[in-house]
Amino acid sequence: MDERTRLRLDVSYDGTDFSGWAAQPARRTVAGVLTGTLDLVLGAGTATGLTVAGRTDAGVHATGQVCHLDLPTEVWRQHDGRLLRRLARLLPPDVRVRAMTEVPADFDARFSAIFRRYEYRVTDAPWGAEPLRRTDTLAWPKPLDLAALNAAAAGLVGEHDFVAYCRRKENATTLREVTRLDWRREPDGILVATVQADAFCQNMVRSLVGAMLVAGDGRRPVEWPAALLNRRERASEVTVAPAHGLALVEVGYPADPAEYARRADLTRRLRVPVAEG
Repeated sequence: MDERTRLRLDVSYDGTDFSGWAAQPARRTVAGVLTGTLDLVLGAGTATGLTVAGRTDAGVHATGQVCHLDLPTEVWRQHDGRLLRRLARLLPPDVRVRAMTEVPADFDARFSAIFRRYEYRVTDAPWGAEPLRRTDTLAWPKPLDLAALNAAAAGLVGEHDFVAYCRRKENATTLREVTRLDWRREPDGILVATVQADAFCQNMVRSLVGAMLVAGDGRRPVEWPAALLNRRERASEVTVAPAHGLALVEVGYPADPAEYARRADLTRRLRVPVAEG
């Protein structure tokens, strides 16, 4: 068997015109576009095993997505130093591969990750979102109180069963540990939620944001989002926030590459992460 080299790809994309990350028949997806472009540059099927850290939903953006793939070592040696620029010329402008790095064979973009960090952008300006930010910022129709948003967020930090905020998947746990959840108001008035956890189940991030927003505008008490953690099924009264305000901004991995395999084994034993966003 030919020797193969594993590569880490750092990827950014504007999710507006993508049906999410995962390849789907007859739909434009990030994985589909990336695979098609790699096939064009290297030959069909040369790059194998494309695996992503977080399978973002349709309309969700990324500035810090990570994936890995394997190339025949000979092919990588031939293209190393030129492949990034060749991809830049051929990829559509709404997806960029910003780095390609050789990593150990036991690096797994999905299972070796120790955290994913998302940001969600909201404006409560009475005129709505600025036209140049309309595809990455949610316009909220009511004034939002920063202190109330952070009070609501505080009750959601920690390890909990987030089934009230998730779309349940068969044979997959909804137990997650949220290590950071807070809001800030930028100088331009935009409110930004930062949400970090070891992993997320499907719709979890946008459901959390949806619950916090109605606490932030006063329609629900600030204790309400945390109280939903007592539920044993999806909370139907939680509205999932629109996808376009959400972006995956960072995926964290062990500092020591020798820990990649151990982390991947631990993650597989604890849970099988499902689609995110």
